[in-house]
Amino acid sequence: METLHNLAFGFEHALTIHNLMYCAIGCVVGTIVGLLPGLGPLATISLLLPLTYSIDTTSALIMLAGIYYGAQYGDSVSAITMKIPHAASIVACIDGYAMTLKGKTGLALFTAGISSFIGGTVAIVVLAWLAPVLGEVALMFGPSDYCALMLFGFFCVSFVTTGSLLNGLAMCMIGVLLGQIGTDVNSGVQRYTMDLPSLADGISLVSVALGAFGIAEIIKNLDAKSQHSPFNGKIKLIPTWPEFKRIIPSALRGSIVGSFLGILPGGGPTIAQFAAYAVDKKMSKYKDEIGQGAIEGVAGQAAADEAAARTSFIPLMSIGIPENAVMALMMGAFIIKGIQPGPNMIAGHPELFWGLVASMWIGNVFLVTLNVPLVRYWLSLFKIPYGVLYPAILFFCCVGTYSVNNNVDDVYITAACGIGGYLFLRFGLEPAPLLLGFILGPMLEENFRRTMLLSRGSFAVFFTHPISATLLSLIGILVAWQVIAFWRKSAKAKKEAAQSSATAPPAASAV
Repeated sequence: METLHNLAFGFEHALTIHNLMYCAIGCVVGTIVGLLPGLGPLATISLLLPLTYSIDTTSALIMLAGIYYGAQYGDSVSAITMKIPHAASIVACIDGYAMTLKGKTGLALFTAGISSFIGGTVAIVVLAWLAPVLGEVALMFGPSDYCALMLFGFFCVSFVTTGSLLNGLAMCMIGVLLGQIGTDVNSGVQRYTMDLPSLADGISLVSVALGAFGIAEIIKNLDAKSQHSPFNGKIKLIPTWPEFKRIIPSALRGSIVGSFLGILPGGGPTIAQFAAYAVDKKMSKYKDEIGQGAIEGVAGQAAADEAAARTSFIPLMSIGIPENAVMALMMGAFIIKGIQPGPNMIAGHPELFWGLVASMWIGNVFLVTLNVPLVRYWLSLFKIPYGVLYPAILFFCCVGTYSVNNNVDDVYITAACGIGGYLFLRFGLEPAPLLLGFILGPMLEENFRRTMLLSRGSFAVFFTHPISATLLSLIGILVAWQVIAFWRKSAKAKKEAAQSSATAPPAASAV
């Protein structure tokens, strides 16, 4: 009852005309930011942060939060229609773009919008009821636990890839190697830079994502010399009842996964989408279709993406720890307004905390109202022939890459990643595991080094700490499961081959 009373108190502040206006502005700006390749909420909030000086505290933070979770809605559009992802919509390129090629773009975008609404709603409930308690969960994780968590993430590659597991692991390792390029944080030594100044700061995720997915897909389509639009046939927007029944379980699973991973520093939407996809490939009734244009492949990751974006506010507002770069900027916005996020924030500024929580649900309604009816209009933009659309997509890719650091070298790196991504596609290798390795590799290295420093080089810390020991045990179980499944599949194939050879008619003898 106390939580319901607090939520009612929050809605009193969030439903003022002033706060509703800024919530709507944040949602619209966030959606547009999600549509534009390479821009993202981080750059947008950085640009708009000085404007918050002249805005009321609650309104300013509501607007910035709306930009963040609004971008999670918008980034699915470019990933599904053009296979150009942001960091939080990489997995959407797999089944979302496959649905586009089947003429189901409208259904894919509707699924992403509804699933995001479900994920956001579940996460807001978690945020309202469990924020004070769940904020302490992040404090229980040490470097060894994060290291085990990142290692567990690598085993998601067997679920993300739709082809050979060996090829998926190879692509994942290539991503890890790409993530090591740049200057070592501890020693200051440059690694794999070939003495090129443009590689001293490493390769950005934007360059790899836009190159390996967007530009590579454009080159592939040009090489095929096929004239087709990003979607074909009649626009189907509303799913049938059997299709809707497939969306709900996947969206709920993704919501739970995203809500949990959003709490952990280093987790967030980027990791949550891979985890939700892995869960669906094991638990869905239609797991054999995932990877080839299944609704579940869009619904689960969209819900996890949106849920993680909401619950990432929990460690910031409960214990004062930002879990990613965007949350660090949000923390800066709090401090600019003279508010220190942490355990005393809920008691000291209840109108701000509960007003922000209530505004997230209002923003959720704004976003689903804004995006679902606009699906047909988004698709109308992509009826332009590819001969005209290709240069426009390349232009926005280059502008988006350049806008991150205002460095033209990033455009060259993106082009190189695009050529590499095209070669991978020609050899039948998927770019999604590469992105997973690129994201998790540096995080694993950082936490592994920190663990070794604290334990003075002892590996026993991984098995003596309960959380890391549990995660490593799960990894062992998954490995054994995969080996047994592979053995059974091989034995079944040999048995079927033997039966078919035994029942085959004898070959006619030559006269």
